[in-house]
Amino acid sequence: MANNYTDHAELRFELNHPLMKRIVELKERNFRDKDEYDYAPLDFDDAMDNYDRVLDITGELAGTTIADNAEGVDLEGPHHKGDRVHYASGTAANLDAMVKAGLNGMTMPRRFGGLNFPITPYTMCAELVAASDAGFGNIWSLQDCIETLYEFGNEDQHSRFIPRICAGETMSMDLTEPDAGSDLQHVMLKATYSEEEGCWLLNGVKRFITNGDADLHLVLARSEEGTTDGRGLSMFIYDKNEGGVNVRRIENKLGIHGSPTCELVYKNAKAELCGDRKLGLIKYVMALMNGARLGIAAQSVGISQAAYNEGLAYARDREQFGKAIINFPAVYDMLALMKAKLDAGRALLYQCSRYVDIYKALDDIARERKLEPEERKEQKKYAKLADSLTPLAKGMNSEYCNQNTYDAIQIHGGSGFMMEYPIQRYYRDARITSIYEGTTQLQVVAAIRYVTNGSYLAQMREFEQAEVSEELKGIQARAKAMADKFEEAVAHVKEAADQPFHDLCARHLVEMAADVIMLHLLLHNATANADMFGKSVRVYANFAEAEIAKHHTFVMNLTPADINDYVQA
Repeated sequence: MANNYTDHAELRFELNHPLMKRIVELKERNFRDKDEYDYAPLDFDDAMDNYDRVLDITGELAGTTIADNAEGVDLEGPHHKGDRVHYASGTAANLDAMVKAGLNGMTMPRRFGGLNFPITPYTMCAELVAASDAGFGNIWSLQDCIETLYEFGNEDQHSRFIPRICAGETMSMDLTEPDAGSDLQHVMLKATYSEEEGCWLLNGVKRFITNGDADLHLVLARSEEGTTDGRGLSMFIYDKNEGGVNVRRIENKLGIHGSPTCELVYKNAKAELCGDRKLGLIKYVMALMNGARLGIAAQSVGISQAAYNEGLAYARDREQFGKAIINFPAVYDMLALMKAKLDAGRALLYQCSRYVDIYKALDDIARERKLEPEERKEQKKYAKLADSLTPLAKGMNSEYCNQNTYDAIQIHGGSGFMMEYPIQRYYRDARITSIYEGTTQLQVVAAIRYVTNGSYLAQMREFEQAEVSEELKGIQARAKAMADKFEEAVAHVKEAADQPFHDLCARHLVEMAADVIMLHLLLHNATANADMFGKSVRVYANFAEAEIAKHHTFVMNLTPADINDYVQA
């Protein structure tokens, strides 16, 4: 019986990272829930055992029920009937199975019916689900929108809405509009307070809304009359039970067919303010998007794992010229690099999620009591680290996901172009990962300040001090040389003091930073478990070194005077 968790030991390895000790300590508050809830852990080992068991359950559901339904869901898709969405039959069965297994509201406190899980094991669950059906993963994992409501909503909203999500209701975040895609500061959905109704009324159109007919929506809308920028936007909670929002249509997409992407029409839809006015984009959407980007990074890793599985299995079975094609260098070169990218991207994803866990737990504690000076310092440190790694995790994993599915189809040859092989579905599903929740280009915009302010370089230099096994010290030295090239390229761009030049070089610099950081994370993993990661760190070192040289050459040979060669009139 397939199990997406136990079939891949790398996940359990990431779960048992040393930082989990601190994460559990903060999340469980000295295990204070054990006297009130019979499913609350008694100590650290009990908590880790809980996470492992839930991951096992999720992995089995993903590897059986969700995987078995995936092809049918892809073919059937959701239906648009009477201004409402009706899920594909397989999607409905998947949701029912997840609810019965108690896999909703995973990160929410137990007092609301949640499991009080850290972000890290929840993110692993998202990866497991996406490895079988990325479209269903969108529907199920949007439960993490409740994190934003928990963080910024009031106690009354907590008590009314969070238990519903923990019980299995669905969520969406309604941000994009026909004329406001990436440029969310120009959102124009209008929010007007009605004294007569005693609530806010929303009017306008939202487009490209994932799971747009969900039970609860977080909506970005313009609350301040006469404004045209982000300072006039607020966040609202819309409850489908109140009515007033109709689904105009479901988009016909290249992939993720099980996930309904909707155009919504708001007509005096009753809603309530979440948090304070004017902070919808400036504060709340930024928090919402960072969580969503971590989710897409997990989805990307899940698809990458599935693509590698398909490519490896086909290469072992397919014979040409009298032997299995896995024995041809052209094929095993592709497979080795796919695995190295998968391991490197996963290491980055979970390093980021652990940083998120620590600062989010401290944020939550700060709502109960004043943080101690050392706790404030810790919170600030990990918030900065999480913010710096999130765009790298989303950007690089979504790109690797696309590359791995591309290579997996290539390994299949002509068979990969046929619809009866599942790799074509992974290939189609992968394409959206580098587009939604902020394109790769926007991840560069989010990351570049950590290039220019020295944060990424500081992380590299700290990693260089780590102890690695004797056989890996050569790779560690090579990683240092790569960081030196990165530092030189950054200095070259900063010295030019030219914004268009800076912007043109930005993606090259960000990818250099990501390559070096991921190599260091693989060095850590390979030192801890050479059998599991030894091959990947050696393959990735060769790949990263070549990538660093390529980007370094591009940046160092470019000057502001060359910009016109790149501008297309």
